[in-house]
Amino acid sequence: MITLKGKIGLGRPKSEEINVLQELSEEFDVEPIIINRGPFFEKAASKNVTALVDKTSYLNCKVRNLGNRTVSWIRHRDLHLLTVGRMTYTSDQRFTSIHNPQTEEWTLQIRYPQRRDSGVYECQVGTTPPIGIPMHLSVVEPITTLLGGPEMYINKGSTMNLTCIVKHSPEPPPTISWTHNSEEINYDSPRGGVSVITEKGDITVSYLLVQKARNSDSGKYTCSPSNANPKTLIVHVLNGEHPAAMQHGGQLRLEYPLSACFLSVFVALVGP
Repeated sequence: MITLKGKIGLGRPKSEEINVLQELSEEFDVEPIIINRGPFFEKAASKNVTALVDKTSYLNCKVRNLGNRTVSWIRHRDLHLLTVGRMTYTSDQRFTSIHNPQTEEWTLQIRYPQRRDSGVYECQVGTTPPIGIPMHLSVVEPITTLLGGPEMYINKGSTMNLTCIVKHSPEPPPTISWTHNSEEINYDSPRGGVSVITEKGDITVSYLLVQKARNSDSGKYTCSPSNANPKTLIVHVLNGEHPAAMQHGGQLRLEYPLSACFLSVFVALVGP
């Protein structure tokens, strides 16, 4: 008598039980046992996908034991049927179904995604009743910020610290380049005293440090992340010709004299 105790029992995943039964069939030279559990989803795929605006996005769904059933993609927001099998069932031709028979994957491709495309999408198999697995798509647009812009005033001889911040990027930008007057900054130039420190994470920050600022350091500085929009500010290196400016740690910010503020308010009230 064949004893299956310990090999098959409560708590074991179905896939393991099927493997055990197949091994026993081979070991004791009996007809293989065929168990058809119907279609089921491979749970390894991520249920949360983040995509960049205008960058093609993919939602992956792996279905085992599909048989003659069909796989559909449905958008939950409006219960709109997007694809059935490899056919597109929507007038929005940005949506395409891609099938890889070798991996049993069904992929919903979304070209030129926009922020309005964010939401829940369901990979559904046409069983009775249907079974499905929902996935959440977040379409984000990375935001680049240069602190102190659009114009920054600093004292000659002080340290220039330009801080570039990249937010809402699904992954840290692989590279962040800095340019001065449209020319890439050379950190090994004879000028010396120029360096960059970049801290990558959910929010990536890049610091451009210029020691002992000179008049020639004035101009347009641009921070260009490889996966986000560039940002520019204008730097003015001053020789103390703006006595009305307020100094904050070597960085200057111009302010109007108090009398000028009263004059502008008076003109606005009186009118032409």
